Amino acid sequence: MPPRAVKVSTHVIREESALSLEARVERNAHNPAVIWLTGLPSAGKSTIGRKLESALFALGCQTALLDGDNLRHGLCKDLGFSDKDRTENIRRVGEVARLFFDHGAIVICTFISPSRDQRNQARNLVPAGHFFEIFVRCSLKTCMQRDPKGHYKKAIEGKIPEFTGISAPYEEPLNPEFVADTEKQKADEIAQAIIYKLRDKGIVAEHGYF
Repeated sequence: MPPRAVKVSTHVIREESALSLEARVERNAHNPAVIWLTGLPSAGKSTIGRKLESALFALGCQTALLDGDNLRHGLCKDLGFSDKDRTENIRRVGEVARLFFDHGAIVICTFISPSRDQRNQARNLVPAGHFFEIFVRCSLKTCMQRDPKGHYKKAIEGKIPEFTGISAPYEEPLNPEFVADTEKQKADEIAQAIIYKLRDKGIVAEHGYF
């Protein structure tokens, strides 16, 4: 299926910030990054995202949390769940994440984002080494048992069409930067493990400063 057509604005010129990214990094004492949590519905993405943001905030990091449901209440409320609309949803999210990134933040994105192409599109918006794809792994059976919002039940009953894992496919990441297994680890443990990964890659300093 062809991607949703995106209109390109004409006669616009990008305005640069008066503050450089380097100045923001020095002030924040950490590098910017996009942390992209992907996985089936109810796998635990939002829970991990909240835990991770709280932990980073406690370290003094400048953070932003972009959650799938929240953006569909505003920026993306005009989109459905067809392949075209899902691609457009992730395109918009990626652009917002890049804006936060350019302002020096560690941006945490929690989206099903079922397509590898969609996630790669978001990855390509930021410099290499600053995008971390986190595969939140959880079996479909366990996700269906959790079902905190009752979406799986409705999808099985045919009340929610194009539902990932039931009537729409999910493409697992091939080479994610990190795999979080929510059937074996608690969200707090996963959040700390991600921070260790960020320290190892030079995003967050070992002692809170560069």
